[in-house]
Amino acid sequence: MPHTKAMGDGLFEMRPKGRDGIGRAFYCYLKGKKIIVLHAFIKKTKKTPPKELRIALNRMKEVR
Repeated sequence: MPHTKAMGDGLFEMRPKGRDGIGRAFYCYLKGKKIIVLHAFIKKTKKTPPKELRIALNRMKEVR
């Protein structure tokens, strides 16, 4: 924190800020110290939309 946050079950959230707004990127670690970015989007509401979280979780299942 404040730039990253553990979301549980091996999923992490990166929290960058830029000119276009607040971005979010979900990522996970794989064996061999590899970082896989699963999904990224620009936040438009205070809470992370459940749809965006589901996309990241489904992609994490695919890569593991």
